[in-house]
Amino acid sequence: MIDLVTLGESMALFTARRTGLLRHARDFGLGVGGAESNLAIGVSRLGRSAAWIGRVGADEFGELLRSTLAGEGVDIRGMIVDPEAPTGLMVKNRRTAELVDVRYYRSGSAGSRLGPADLDVALLRSARVLHVTGITLALSASAAEAVRAAVTEARDAGVTVSMDINYRRALWTPDEASTALREIVTATDVLFATEAEARLIAEGEDAVGLAKALSTLGPRHVLVKRGPLGAVELSDGVVRHAEPYRVTEIDPVGAGDAFAAGWLAETLEGAAPERRLATACAAGAFAVTSEGDWESLPRRIDLDLLNPADAVAR
Repeated sequence: MIDLVTLGESMALFTARRTGLLRHARDFGLGVGGAESNLAIGVSRLGRSAAWIGRVGADEFGELLRSTLAGEGVDIRGMIVDPEAPTGLMVKNRRTAELVDVRYYRSGSAGSRLGPADLDVALLRSARVLHVTGITLALSASAAEAVRAAVTEARDAGVTVSMDINYRRALWTPDEASTALREIVTATDVLFATEAEARLIAEGEDAVGLAKALSTLGPRHVLVKRGPLGAVELSDGVVRHAEPYRVTEIDPVGAGDAFAAGWLAETLEGAAPERRLATACAAGAFAVTSEGDWESLPRRIDLDLLNPADAVAR
């Protein structure tokens, strides 16, 4: 049995090393990124087993993804190398000190060709949690079918289904997203969303109201992420509030994936509700403290470092 299985597209990530217009950038860092693989790494770093299912190209970027995920302890038996399509690309730059711009080059990519036939059904049915995102739903018709098939297999096997809405306006319109998301949300047990994402499929005056509205669609656990304002959790009718950790933000990308990873890892540990929410917020805070989508995700030994008695580790 594996603790968590997720599926989606991961890409090679080029990050400009200077602030300003991308056209003036000359130096780039090379890494990997993708909401689902970020989450799998986060769960793995917190001591639970995680597997990633997806397609990569038969190219150096695909090899980078393979070696990175394997090196972080993620099970990649469900990784398929596609000889006919390239690994997708992300390009990230800081337009100003406060604004990060992310561009995707994923049309016709290997990851967008994910389909139901690519799923390792035995792996899915042996998991404790299946985690999916709205990104994969929006990638292509075949990727959306893969998500639906995975959710059906998981529910038939009694596997907990988790979903992060993860809306990407570059992939689909709000109206398109609303219809597709509702279908999956009604089949989920755990739902993660920002307030803006929640409003795609529900109405509410505030985070608590949105959480309650989302819970009527089916999920037992609803987590509304509020960034620097913390988070709200509604689980089995009980509302909990989490205060944010105060950190210096370097790169905000990946914080939501880290939050979900922290909450799910603690749930898999059987932790108390207060602990799982605190770890989720801590993981989200760690994620923004350095460049990269996942590089600063915490291990368990790191979780107390956000409130150090001494700012110098000796």
